[in-house]
Amino acid sequence: MEDFYETRIDGVDGETVGLFGVFDGHGGVRAAEYVKQNLFSNLINHPKFRSDTKSAIAEAYSHTDSEFLKSETTQNKDAGSTASTAILVGDKLLVANVGDSRVVMCKGGKAVAVSRDHKPDQTDERQRIEDAGGFVLWAGTWRVGGVLAVSRAFGDRLLKQYVVADPEITEEVVDGSLEFLILASDGLWDVVTNEEAVAMVKPIENPEEAAKKLMQEASQRGSVDNITCVVVRFLGSQGSGEKCEQH
Repeated sequence: MEDFYETRIDGVDGETVGLFGVFDGHGGVRAAEYVKQNLFSNLINHPKFRSDTKSAIAEAYSHTDSEFLKSETTQNKDAGSTASTAILVGDKLLVANVGDSRVVMCKGGKAVAVSRDHKPDQTDERQRIEDAGGFVLWAGTWRVGGVLAVSRAFGDRLLKQYVVADPEITEEVVDGSLEFLILASDGLWDVVTNEEAVAMVKPIENPEEAAKKLMQEASQRGSVDNITCVVVRFLGSQGSGEKCEQH
């Protein structure tokens, strides 16, 4: 099991902040565990967290990645992790993503992907990798250097030149049309579409039950990967986060 998740409600300068994340590790658990333990602390302690949340998120991702690489021992040099996070500050929702875990929201009754999966065969990702002197090869799926099936990640020291931890960040306004968020590792998204996931969660009021339902469905559909889901329901303007069991 190389997936981790984190859900936190914190007070920062008198403002309630919600932090939700899914971290899917590869090459061992070390990178995912490190990101779970450090990313959100690095973010809320960032001096610009309140004044410029977007750049604070980008810098917290970058800082966490470099600190992880410094902390690694030689035995763990290949460990890496995705990170899909949703940060709720006042009426702003910022979604940041590295790798192929995904955040999907239900807004106005419709499924909307708020993050983009970072795969090596995407035109811009392939271009970035090749510009840095790397290559993308087919080996069962498209892989960076014929090895790694994601084009951005924490860790992955040997491929770091190409596999960056720069997040793509999307900002949304939290209003009455935003019903819930689903954060999940690719163990879910490999077998369940965004629309199917939203349709399954909609009738289930309890977010923990909804997350379990998604995992059961992915498992029944034959997902062979680790499956981790976090469902966050919005009650009016108040964010409510529930974590789920991991499988």
